[in-house]
Amino acid sequence: MGGQLALISLALLSLVLPADSQQTADDACSVQILVPGLKGDAGEKGDKGAPGRPGRVGPTGEKGGVGDKGQKGSVGRHGKIGPIGSKGEKGDSGDMGPPGPSGEPGVPCECSQLRKAIGEMDNQVTQLTSELKFIKNAVAGVRETEGKLYLLVKEERAYLDAQRACQGRGGALAMPRDEATNGLLAAYVAQAGLARVFIGISDLDREGTFVYADRSPMQTFHKWRGGEPNNAYDEEDCVEMEASGGWNDVACHLPMHFLCEFDKEHV
Repeated sequence: MGGQLALISLALLSLVLPADSQQTADDACSVQILVPGLKGDAGEKGDKGAPGRPGRVGPTGEKGGVGDKGQKGSVGRHGKIGPIGSKGEKGDSGDMGPPGPSGEPGVPCECSQLRKAIGEMDNQVTQLTSELKFIKNAVAGVRETEGKLYLLVKEERAYLDAQRACQGRGGALAMPRDEATNGLLAAYVAQAGLARVFIGISDLDREGTFVYADRSPMQTFHKWRGGEPNNAYDEEDCVEMEASGGWNDVACHLPMHFLCEFDKEHV
C-alpha cells in the first residue's frame, strides 16, 4: 500500500513539471514526497457529541389490544354541598318509649295548711261580699203574700244572670200568677223609682210559647200591654214588668234590675 502511494506521487509530479526544465538533481531532490507513516496507536475515546436533530415522525403504528382493568383509584375530594331540598311529609308516629325514671321526691311544703286556710277565707270573703251587696240592695224592704216573699234587686243584669242570682239565694225570678200579686209587684217597682224590671217569664225554649221561670205553663192570667208580645227584631224572648204593671217582651241580653221571689217555708 505504501509503494502504490509513492508511485502515484511521482506520476503527479511529472505531470506538473515542464519537459524543457533544466532542473538539477538537487532541485529534483528538493521536492518533498508525502508518504503516510505507520498506523499509530488508538487514541482515547472522545467526549459524547451533541444530540443530532430529531428525525422525521414515523408512521402511526397499529392499534394495540385492550389492556387489563387497572386497580380502583382512591376516593376523590368531596364536591360542593347542594341546595337544601323541600320539606318532606310527616312520617308515622313511632312507638311509645318506655317510661322515664322516677324523679326525686319533692320538698314538703310546711305551709300547705296555711295556704288552704287562706284559700277558704278568700272564698268566704267573696261570698260575704256578694251577700252584703245583695242585702244593701234590699234596704227598701221586701213585699210578701201569703206564701211568698219578694225582693227587688237593684243590680242591672241580663235575664239569665238575674235568674242565676235569684237561684243562688234559694229563690227564682218573680212569677206573678194573679192580679193581686202583679199589682203588689208593680207598686213595689214604682215606689223604688224604677221604670221596669225583669220578671220570671220567657219563651226561650219555644218561640211564642211563654212559660214561667220554673217552666210551668201560663194558664189564664197575663198582663200584656196592647200589641205585646211582638218579638221585635226576632230577638225578644224575655219579659219585663213596667211600673204600671204591664208586661212587654224584650231582648234577654239587656241589663236590667229584677225581682226575686222566695217560698216562705224555705226562708
